[in-house]
Amino acid sequence: MKNLLRVTAVTPKVHIGNVTGNVKEIAEIYGEYSDKTDVIVTPELSLTGYTCGDLFENRHLIDNALKGLMEIAELTEDAGGKKAAIAVGLPFEVEGELFNCAAFVQNGEVVCIVPKTYLPNYGEFYEKRWFSSGERDAVSVELPGGKETVFGNNLIVDMGYDDERVLIGIEICEDAWTPISPGRLLALNGAEIILNLSASNEIIGKEQFRRNLVGGISSSCICGYVYASAGLYESTSDIVFSGHNLMYENGKLLGEIKPFEDGVLTKDFNLTKIRHDRIANKSFADCRNIHVEREYVRVICDKPIMDKKYILAKVPMTPFVPSRNVLDRCISIFNMQVAGLRRRIEATKAKCVVVGVSGGLDSTLALLVSAKAISDLRMDSRSVVGITMPGFGTTNRTKNNSISLMELLGCDIREISIVESVKQHFLDIGHDINVKDVTYENCQARERTQILMDVANKEGGFVVGTGDLSELALGWCTYNGDHMSMYGVNTSIPKTLVRTLVDEIGHHMEKNGFAGIAPVIEDIIDTPVSPELLPPNEDGTIAQKTEDTVGSYILHDFFLYYTLRYGMAPEEIYDLCNEAVKQSDIYNFSDEEIGKWQKVFYTRFFRQQFKRNCMPDGVKVGTVSVSPRGDLRLPSEIEIEDFV
Repeated sequence: MKNLLRVTAVTPKVHIGNVTGNVKEIAEIYGEYSDKTDVIVTPELSLTGYTCGDLFENRHLIDNALKGLMEIAELTEDAGGKKAAIAVGLPFEVEGELFNCAAFVQNGEVVCIVPKTYLPNYGEFYEKRWFSSGERDAVSVELPGGKETVFGNNLIVDMGYDDERVLIGIEICEDAWTPISPGRLLALNGAEIILNLSASNEIIGKEQFRRNLVGGISSSCICGYVYASAGLYESTSDIVFSGHNLMYENGKLLGEIKPFEDGVLTKDFNLTKIRHDRIANKSFADCRNIHVEREYVRVICDKPIMDKKYILAKVPMTPFVPSRNVLDRCISIFNMQVAGLRRRIEATKAKCVVVGVSGGLDSTLALLVSAKAISDLRMDSRSVVGITMPGFGTTNRTKNNSISLMELLGCDIREISIVESVKQHFLDIGHDINVKDVTYENCQARERTQILMDVANKEGGFVVGTGDLSELALGWCTYNGDHMSMYGVNTSIPKTLVRTLVDEIGHHMEKNGFAGIAPVIEDIIDTPVSPELLPPNEDGTIAQKTEDTVGSYILHDFFLYYTLRYGMAPEEIYDLCNEAVKQSDIYNFSDEEIGKWQKVFYTRFFRQQFKRNCMPDGVKVGTVSVSPRGDLRLPSEIEIEDFV
C-alpha cells in the first residue's frame, strides 16, 4: 500500500510538573508504537503538563524539560532510521524568552522546534503570563551536547526517503482557533498533514465545536489534520480536560477518541487523495498565490515511510453507496434527481414525460423519479407515459414487473412490440436474423429509442433517459440508441447505487401511499442485469447477463470511483481493491479477477469517450460524473497502453 502516512495520536497520563514521570509515560508509549506507525503525536506541553502555572518560570522545570527532550531523542535512535518520529510539547527558552513549543524528534535528533504563535489570555487561560508569541522566522538554536536544531513557526518538516515523502506542518492548540491560523498558512505552503498538539479543556458544547473546527480546517486546507489533546490527568483547580483526539482527511473524520474515553488513535492518511484534490481545486492554489508572502523553510527528516501491508481505514467495495444514514442519503439523492427533471419539465412546458420501462433497475429508478416529479408539479399521474417494448430477448418476468410497476404508479401504460419492425429493418439492411451479433442487438436498441422519441413528439413531451453512470463509463450503451434521450436522470448514478436507491426509495414509497410496490421492487432487484437483446433460455429465463460480458459492476464502480475521484494510478487502485476484498465479508474477488477486469475497465473507459462527448443533459448528484460539459474532458483518441 503506497502513499499512506500512518499517524498515532495519544494522550499519555500526565504528571504535572514532573518531567521525569512524563518522559517515562511517553517512553512506554514510544516503545509500544515506534515500529507500528510513522508519527506519534502527544498533547501540548506533554513533557511538563499544561497546567503548571507560575512553575513555568522556574529554572528547574525549564531545564528539566530540555533534558527530557534530549532523553526522548535518545529513545528514537535507530540504526536504520525507521522508527517512528514523535512530536512532544515543552517550554523552550530562546534568547531570554520562553515559548510554548512542539518538538519534532526522529532517529536521535530534534528535527525542529515550533513555537506556539497565538497565546490565549482570556477566560481560564493566562498563557501570556509565562510565554512569548512564537511569530518568529527560522533560526538555528543550540541544544545540549553540542547539537543544534532549527526554531521558528515557518517550518515544514519534509519527511521520507527518496521519492516517498510527505510535508508536515505543526501548530499548537489556540493557533487553530484563530481566523488566519498558522496551520492554514502551512497548508498553503505545501504542508499535507498538520499536527496540532493541544490542551483544550472541556465545557458544554465544546466537543462538537472542536469537531467542526478541525474538520473545517482539514476541508478548506485540503489536508490531513491530527489533533492530540490533554486528558483527564491534566485537570486541576477549575478546569477539566478530556483527551478528545481527532483525525480528519480532506474534511472527512477518519477517527476520534471521544471526550473522557481511553484509547490510542492510529489512522492512515491517503496522500494521493490530498494531492489529487489540491491539484483539482484551483482556488486552493489561487489563495496561496494571493496570500502567501512569507518564506517557509523545509526541514529535512530522512525517515522512510513504513511499508503498509494493510490500511487502517475502512475500504468499502462499494464506495458510491452510503454506509450511514442510508435512507436519508438515498432520499437526498432521489430529490436531486426529481428536482432536475421537474425543472426541465417546467422549462420546456412539456405535457408529459416518456419512459421506456424494461423491468430492470435503471428504468425502474427513472420511472420512480418521473412519477415523483409529475406528482410534485401537480400533474396527472398519466402524464408519465410508460412504454414497454418487448423484443426478441424480453422475458415474462421483466415484462410483467414493468407493467405492474406502472399500474401501481398510475402511469399511462403502453405496450409496443418491436419484433416485426426490427425484422423488417433486418430485411431492409440485409441482415440475417439468425446472426445474433452486435447489429442484431443494436437494431433493437435503436428501434426502441425511435419509438420513445416519436411518441414524445406526438404527445408533446420528452424522453427521460434511463442509462446510468456505470454504463456511460464503460460505453455499455448503443450509440444513438439507449445512449440518447432528452434528459437523463441517472447519468451520475452508478449501477451499485442504482440498486440501493431502488431498494430504499421503493420501500419508502410502500410506506407512504403506494401499497403493493415493495414486492415488485424486490423482484426487480433480484433480476439479473441484462439488456435482454438475445433470446431467453428454453425455460424462459434471461440468457444474456451483462456482467458475464463486461465484468462485475462492483469492481467497475470501484475502479471508476478511484480513477475519477482521486486520479489514482492503476497499481494503487489494484492494491486498494485487494484491501477492500480482504475487509469484505460479502465479496470474494481473486487477484486474477481484479487484474483482468481492471484492464477491461481501462480499455472500455478510454475507448468509449466519443459516446460521452455527446451525451444528453442529466442531473449531477455526486463528486463523480462523466459529463463533457463540466466533469470529464478527454480526447476520444487517447492511447491506453500505459494503463493496461
